[in-house]
Amino acid sequence: MIASQATLSHVDDSQQPRMVDVGAKATSQLIPLCHPLSFDRCDIAIRMEHNDALIDCTVSCRGSTGVEMEALTGASIAALTIYDMCKALSHDIVIGEIRLVKKTGGKHDIGVATQEPT
Repeated sequence: MIASQATLSHVDDSQQPRMVDVGAKATSQLIPLCHPLSFDRCDIAIRMEHNDALIDCTVSCRGSTGVEMEALTGASIAALTIYDMCKALSHDIVIGEIRLVKKTGGKHDIGVATQEPT
């Protein structure tokens, strides 16, 4: 995602957790065959790297199911929210690659992704 540091200042720290929490909790309503889950934790971190806003979303629960769809949805909703807040400044904003970086629990654990985005 491309945004400037000044643009991202509109997303204050108090709004970031709400952004991801709302997005992650809506997963079962947005994606067919995803069932609603209760989370223990749902965190978001947005950091700037050059002109890119990098969004990390972490979700955890105590159940024996994975919550990767909730984390991916939370990151997606955060990116869309930033786009919505910044579109008055530019419609040239690009939401780039969204990927699972790490998952533990559920049927399979997945380690840190080794392929760098191009």
